[in-house]
Amino acid sequence: MKPPVAMILPPREGFSSTNAGAIGLLVHRLARHPGAYAPTVIGPPQSSPFPDVPFAAAHPTWFPGNLARRYAGGIARLLKRTPPALIEVHNRPDVALFLADRFPAIPVILFLHNDPQGMRRAKTQPERDLLARNLARLVTVSAHLRTRLGTEATVLPNCLDLSEIPTAPKENTILFAGRIVADKGADSFVDACALALPKLPGWRAEMIGADRFGPDSPEPPWLAALRPRAAAAGIAMPGYRPHAAVLAAMARAAIVVVPSRWPEPFGLTALEALAAGAALLYAPRGGLPEVAGDAGLPIDPENPAMIAETLIALAHDPARRAALSAAGRTRATRFDVAIASKTLDALRSDVLHAWSRRPTAPI
Repeated sequence: MKPPVAMILPPREGFSSTNAGAIGLLVHRLARHPGAYAPTVIGPPQSSPFPDVPFAAAHPTWFPGNLARRYAGGIARLLKRTPPALIEVHNRPDVALFLADRFPAIPVILFLHNDPQGMRRAKTQPERDLLARNLARLVTVSAHLRTRLGTEATVLPNCLDLSEIPTAPKENTILFAGRIVADKGADSFVDACALALPKLPGWRAEMIGADRFGPDSPEPPWLAALRPRAAAAGIAMPGYRPHAAVLAAMARAAIVVVPSRWPEPFGLTALEALAAGAALLYAPRGGLPEVAGDAGLPIDPENPAMIAETLIALAHDPARRAALSAAGRTRATRFDVAIASKTLDALRSDVLHAWSRRPTAPI
């Protein structure tokens, strides 16, 4: 019998084909390739969770405290009924510490997908050192995040199921996909396309996404102000689309731009663009250089004129686009879920072996 593993989502994470964010998609991907273990995904109640993996909804308890504490209480109630061999908490240090305290006999791994220095119970170095002492293992999705953690951690990069990446004839499209917010450089993309498109007859630009994940994303003032600028530049903005539609758009796009201002913890959009064979332009910040390697072209997200020049040159150079496309597809094979699943199997086995040799429970 395979050892059972509880994969814990953050308290507001979607886990369906219509509302899953990056973490939900990654957990779903890994749960579909369970390897030597038997995972069950635990998350907030979903109207229609992914049907192809075991899922259990954790209903918040009436514990005093914030949503995370009440959510963790609901998880604890589920785990008491069917204790797993291993608990994996994604992106919530506070939930991981709560569960480690409630289940001292079960090892708890914390997977960090974002900068821990902005997270509750991980903002200071003493707090991060406490995590290292009280949890069985800390895992980050990039070496950049491990540096931000400032303590020992294992790097397990995000992954894709390359068999699910669609193929399509390339079109003369320049694509931005993701949250349309300032941190992602959405306004830089608009300004760059406003400069480039008049010099690129036969080319079009598109921005897929919204302020948040999900079809009910709000329309904040910043995004409302950006729309007329995008329209004046000739950029289509169809809004939020399910992940499958985003991948299909990437398969058609000749160029994908990831002009993030903030240090991306990993850069899943860039990886998807590489796998789809798009020529990638990316901001070399955070974990993005680890993803792109030499298969993309670095850009300055604060310099729309420079981005426009790069777009114009690349649009006029089909051989260069073809070379970047081939390099991107080759680069993406390093991040296939089959490789990630084997690495995760080894990590789980190592944690369980080390835990079995501990003389006492963690303090």
